[in-house]
Amino acid sequence: MIVILLIAAPEGLRGHLTRLMVEVHAGVFVGNPSRRIRDRLWDLLATRIGTGQAILVEPATNEQGWTVRTAGTDRWKPVDFDGLILSARPTR
Repeated sequence: MIVILLIAAPEGLRGHLTRLMVEVHAGVFVGNPSRRIRDRLWDLLATRIGTGQAILVEPATNEQGWTVRTAGTDRWKPVDFDGLILSARPTR
C-alpha cells in the first residue's frame, strides 16, 4: 500500500490520482498500485507539482518497512541515518 500527500497541487492533479487511488482526506491518497504504476505516477507528480509539494510513502525492505519520496519546493527532505529515515527541515 502507498500513501500520497499533495499540498497546494495544481489543477487536475488530484483528479488524476483519484482514477487509481482513494482520496481519504483532502490531498491524502491511499492505494495499492503495482510498482510500475507507482513509479509512473511519481514521475507525473514530480514533473507537474510546480510550486506545490508531493510526498509518497511506499513499502521498502529496511528496518522501518517504508521509505519516502518528496517533490516540489520548500519541502522537508528524507535523510537516511543507518536505516532510520528522518525528515530534515529546510533552512531558511
